[in-house]
Amino acid sequence: MLYNPEKHRRRTIRLQDYDYSQAGAYFITVCTKNRERLFGDVVGETMNLSVVGKMAKMFFEAIPSHFQSVALDEFIVMPNHLHGIIIIQNVGVQNFEPLQKQNIFQHIIPKSLGSIIRTYKSAVTHWCRNNGYGNFVWQRNYYEHIIRKEEALNCIREYIMTNPLSWDLDKENPYQKGEDEFDKWLKRQFIKGESNS
Repeated sequence: MLYNPEKHRRRTIRLQDYDYSQAGAYFITVCTKNRERLFGDVVGETMNLSVVGKMAKMFFEAIPSHFQSVALDEFIVMPNHLHGIIIIQNVGVQNFEPLQKQNIFQHIIPKSLGSIIRTYKSAVTHWCRNNGYGNFVWQRNYYEHIIRKEEALNCIREYIMTNPLSWDLDKENPYQKGEDEFDKWLKRQFIKGESNS
């Protein structure tokens, strides 16, 4: 069957007409397929990483070595997902490369948030398949929130740092026992029009 952009268009969760390669701070969440707990488990108030979880952490920490205009802020690997703050910095003219043609099927812009996450997910998947963890699969896509204010940045940092303490309330936890205050805060940002969701 031939690709028909009108018929086969997937619903995007990205902010329309926003350039995700521009400088800015982004809160991201990347999940395993079906929220399978492959990265370890929360014991008490501590996240104990499995071998795959340790590799997911290591590859995330390596992102700035592959994308020179990227810096990492707070991040944490949880049982079935990773939360992190990715900062795309202004790049000087001397660092620009010629624009590459965008793939019309994947809509990935080089050096954009999407290309960063795609590269990260690919690296973890490749390592897993080459090291006996062939059942590892990511959930399609990822969640992102554009961080526009210092207050929001600090709130998100606090959430990431304390995520294991509220694992019972985490919406990514299949056995969630209530709503997390952070999720309520994110909903308020959406209502106030400060979110891109």
